[in-house]
Amino acid sequence: LCAGSVRSKNTMNILLKNVLDACVGSVFSYLLGYGFAYQGDGAGNAFIGTSNFALNQLTPTAGLDDSDTVGVTDWAGFLFQWAFAAAAATIVSGSVAERTSFLAYLLYSIFLTSFVYPVVVHWVWDSYGWLSAFNGEPLLGVGMIDFAGSGVVHMVGGFAGLWGATMVGPRVGRFDADGNAVDMPGHSATLVVLGTFLL
Repeated sequence: LCAGSVRSKNTMNILLKNVLDACVGSVFSYLLGYGFAYQGDGAGNAFIGTSNFALNQLTPTAGLDDSDTVGVTDWAGFLFQWAFAAAAATIVSGSVAERTSFLAYLLYSIFLTSFVYPVVVHWVWDSYGWLSAFNGEPLLGVGMIDFAGSGVVHMVGGFAGLWGATMVGPRVGRFDADGNAVDMPGHSATLVVLGTFLL
């Protein structure tokens, strides 16, 4: 979607940024993000998780031979969270397309996938989170239930994209000297439609 919406000279740049969101997201979600998102065995905290970094508190599950095996549910949960953290990060790539340096974008992606997104996940999906409906004392007595990440993922990505676009401003050449918008069409409607269907 993003690759078709930008000018052809920036296609490889935005494709690389989206791939790096997945790569950076996997490493930093594993090292820090999952621990900030889910409490693990540590003391409860309504704002942020404080344990289970690098999945160091895997929950044993019974194996076929009654032996304890690695916590399959933790790995499945991690893969779910990694995919959504990367998705939240890629939302921003389109918001700041064609006007950020590669290093700045990489640092942003690390920060979003290792800290910002996981903290919001903790608020809503962890039973200790202050917004969670599964908390013993949820917000306003009802809390928040988020179906399949639609609220958490898109809120984090949307707000981060809004802030990013506000900070970097419009693309160079987007407005003329009088402030009138200059048409900057994407280079491939086919990629836009394909990206829309994939989403």
